[in-house]
Amino acid sequence: MRAAAALSQHPVAALATGEIAGVILERLADEPIDLLVVFLDSSHTGSIEDIAGALRQLLSPRVMIGSTACGVIGQTSEVEDAPAISVWAATGIDATPIRIDAGQLEPGGGWPNANSTGIDMVILADPFTTAVDEVLTSAAHEVPNHRIHGGLSSAARGPGGNRLLLDGAIFTDGAVGVALGTGLRRSVVSQGCRPLDNAYTVTGCAGNVITELASQRPLDVLERIAREASPEDQRLLAAGIHVGLVVNEAQVDDFGRGDFLIRNVLGADPATGAIAIGAEVEVGTTVQFHVRDAESASDDLVGRLGSLDGGDAIATLTFTCNGRGLHLFGFSGHDAEIIHASTGAQASAGMFCAGEFGPVGAANHMHAFTASTIVFG
Repeated sequence: MRAAAALSQHPVAALATGEIAGVILERLADEPIDLLVVFLDSSHTGSIEDIAGALRQLLSPRVMIGSTACGVIGQTSEVEDAPAISVWAATGIDATPIRIDAGQLEPGGGWPNANSTGIDMVILADPFTTAVDEVLTSAAHEVPNHRIHGGLSSAARGPGGNRLLLDGAIFTDGAVGVALGTGLRRSVVSQGCRPLDNAYTVTGCAGNVITELASQRPLDVLERIAREASPEDQRLLAAGIHVGLVVNEAQVDDFGRGDFLIRNVLGADPATGAIAIGAEVEVGTTVQFHVRDAESASDDLVGRLGSLDGGDAIATLTFTCNGRGLHLFGFSGHDAEIIHASTGAQASAGMFCAGEFGPVGAANHMHAFTASTIVFG
């Protein structure tokens, strides 16, 4: 496999497209392109047909997917809310296109055959017309060994505003994607939280509402944690409370990075002491309250990438939350710079998402505030 990536911030779509195509052709030395992934800032939404057509004509990719977004990643740069196009190209890779129509739970022809397509998929979805949880559940049943990366388009605030690319077609709904053939790829999902206090067992619940933690009112537990927390942690708790659901219930203690699936605390009932979270739970589930800040998010990403085995990577594709970047770190390029420094990849691209897909434990999930990365090579 060989890969190349190019980023253009030229506000004129035709000039940006030509600039990118020239870089890709030069770096791949006219080798046939098996997969082209295109990320476009929302300012280019109106020009997407021309951009897609020109890239297909100039680069002749066998498979092309893409999405509009509120920001894109190219190499060590992150461009948010400004004109930008980021393109990633690969040769020597088996790529099978995927299209999921709005309201459907799987591709029209069914999920790709697990024996012929390997264990990785990239899915780009419109958040307003795609039942993401049900799609992931369908994939878990039909192709349980596949890892799914990708995310929700973030260029629009309502239905019909996002654009998805699949070969020569442009969609405003549903999802597009690609199944990747066998090859050396590693998965990094950085949820960027750190725990507070101890882990607790859910002793009472109904759906996504936790009514008891270790036979205590959950709100009482949370209020005690807040009272005993440092002033900095109290500030973080006021900004947003998260709860981690342990991934492997066979693990009894020593929980650490990657052991929890992070979900938001959505609200609490002072009368009953119950709390609602962004996932359904069962009695016996182990949970722990978490906070998120720039330092913990940075440390987690560095640690997750540092745990990878092997030498320098060939390429990376990253799907990061639109709540990260400038909003979280105060400067652009945080995730992109760390990924480049940790992997050495010379072909990196990605997008800011309204929700990210990535595996935690043995299952694929949708996340928030997460950086989900595929490392090739």
